[in-house]
Amino acid sequence: MPGLREHVSEHWQTLLEARLAKVRSVPPLETDKLSCAARVEAIQRELEQIDGPVILVAHSAGVLMVAHWAARYERSIKGALLVAPPDLEASWPENYPTPDSLRANGWNPLPKGKLPFRSILAGSSNDHLASLDAVTRMARDWGSALVNLGAVGHLNPASGYGEWPLAEDFIDELDL
Repeated sequence: MPGLREHVSEHWQTLLEARLAKVRSVPPLETDKLSCAARVEAIQRELEQIDGPVILVAHSAGVLMVAHWAARYERSIKGALLVAPPDLEASWPENYPTPDSLRANGWNPLPKGKLPFRSILAGSSNDHLASLDAVTRMARDWGSALVNLGAVGHLNPASGYGEWPLAEDFIDELDL
C-alpha cells in the first residue's frame, strides 16, 4: 500500500515489489485520489483476489489506509509492516493536503483500536510528516511493535532512500 503519491519508481516499496515473489500492489486510483474510502475499497479488492496468507506492507498514508481497512473488514492477515505513518494532527508542508481536506475526505478520525494482526510500525526521529511521539502513540493504539529507525526522514527517495533491505528483515519476522 503506497502513500498518497502512489507508486514511485525509485521508492523502496516499488523496488521491493520487483524483488519479491507473490506480490500484489494496490493500483493507483484514477479518480477520488484523496478519498480514504476509495483507497480502502482498493485494498479490499486486491485482498479478495488473494488465497492464502497475507503480509501487508504499507508506507506513509498507506499505513493509515491499513488502519481504516482493518476497522472495516475482517480477514486473516499474517502481519503488517507499517512504515513512516503521517500524523493527521500535524501541520504538513504546503505541497501536502491540509488537515481540513483530509477530514473532509474521511481520513480523520483515525481508528485507534488494536489491529487484529501482528504489526511492526517503523518510524523516524526526523520525519517532517510525523513526530516520533505521534508515531509512538499510533503504535501503542494499534498494538504494534515500534521500531525507531533513527534520523531517516520520511524513508522515501526525497530522504535518500531507494533500496531498503531492512524491509525484507521485518517481513521475514512477520512471516514466522
